[in-house]
Amino acid sequence: MVIKQVNLETVCGVTSTFPKNTKMEVAFAGKSNVGKSSLINALMNRKNYARTSAQPGKTQTINYYNINDEFYLVDLPGYGFTKAAVNARMQWGRMIERYLKTSEMLYAVFLLVDIRHTPNANDKQMYDWMVDSGYHPIVIATKSDKIKRSQLQARIKDIRQGLEAEDNVMVIPFSAESKQGRDEIYDLLDDMLVHFNED
Repeated sequence: MVIKQVNLETVCGVTSTFPKNTKMEVAFAGKSNVGKSSLINALMNRKNYARTSAQPGKTQTINYYNINDEFYLVDLPGYGFTKAAVNARMQWGRMIERYLKTSEMLYAVFLLVDIRHTPNANDKQMYDWMVDSGYHPIVIATKSDKIKRSQLQARIKDIRQGLEAEDNVMVIPFSAESKQGRDEIYDLLDDMLVHFNED
């Protein structure tokens, strides 16, 4: 996949009506500070298109990026931000769940987890929401440059166990620094577009 054109087309808050898109949507979810904005920027070949911040919890909306006028990359709000008000966290959670259950064009979901840590209760809840909504999540293990190569398989095994994921669930190690995993994600998106347009 070659990213030629990126356009932030729609931004939805907690009370917004989701757009009725006609192109494939792929959604990316992850807890605050997992590196989701850095991943999206790396995929889009843009340095600061998706806003990165030293302050977790900045993504409080659902952002629809039109990629090459072929599909939408959907950036879901970061979850598990402990400094946010409880009411706000609940609203973001309900918005994510509503999107997962109602989007007619959502074809695939990616769950980002930090490869250095065992998935926590929020990660497990998000994984379960995705499965309960009928999807087969693809797990992206971010910040892979922060661990030794010899630790990789053990960390992937720990992530699977923490999510209680089946052995066939794909786990892709990813680094925004080295771009490890980016081509693998591009190949997946290419395959998804082919299958989506065939259906």
